[in-house]
Amino acid sequence: MSDHSTDQGTEDGSNELRMGSLEVRLAESTAEIEAAQALRYRVFYEEMAAVPSEEMAARRRDFDEFDALCDHLLVIDHARGTGPEKVVGTYRLIRRPAAEKAGRFYSSAEYDITPFINYPGQVLELGRSCVDAAYRTRGSMQLLWRGIAAYVFHHDIEIMFGCASLPGTDPQALAEPLSYLHYHHLAPPELRPVALPGLRVDMALMPRDQINVKRALVELPPLIKGYLRLGGYVGEGAVIDHQFNTTDVSIVVKTDLITDKYFKHYERRSRDAQIA
Repeated sequence: MSDHSTDQGTEDGSNELRMGSLEVRLAESTAEIEAAQALRYRVFYEEMAAVPSEEMAARRRDFDEFDALCDHLLVIDHARGTGPEKVVGTYRLIRRPAAEKAGRFYSSAEYDITPFINYPGQVLELGRSCVDAAYRTRGSMQLLWRGIAAYVFHHDIEIMFGCASLPGTDPQALAEPLSYLHYHHLAPPELRPVALPGLRVDMALMPRDQINVKRALVELPPLIKGYLRLGGYVGEGAVIDHQFNTTDVSIVVKTDLITDKYFKHYERRSRDAQIA
């Protein structure tokens, strides 16, 4: 996968990035980026009660200064035609070149991400993940992750990070899942983002021995559980995002812990091509 193109079809095996009428690939045009923004608006602002700006409400799109600079991973349903309704899932991918053009990574508004800015290898910020309500199936999410795995392999990404959200803005109502994350999945110091002063909310809201792990896991959003299954960590402190009506945590994933069979598939294909 290269910026704003879809060469993964020949390099990584396009059959692995298709599932029935669904395909995962990068946005190829401004119209497709706008379709992703429209999907984000429907999910974040209409379904999850985020608060749009007047311009966002008028356009019915979620957008910011990063959208023109980054890559947009899309799940496309070809059965829905060629219009904007074909985009049924999206992820925003920000690498260093895009962050340098923007002057920062998105998460730096909430967290001190010095460990990633100074990291010697390639890093990738993940964000704005959403899927149309009718497509929230295991298959759709697997397809998104196949796309991310292909992108990570193609760009030699070593660290993925970003903000992930729990619904609502009352930390006490989220005390058990937040405490569970803090005690069981805190990032090692050298990879640990820290919530900015003035925004930081303590995540250790109840004693460790009082946490019901099974119940805490049930309360965690599927996306955060997906990161944890990949060996992901969380940063120090949560941040309340009143615009999006969420409580955010910082997520860190070392890609060498991604043992997903699709990632292995891409690696194997690349080696086979080199041998040939």
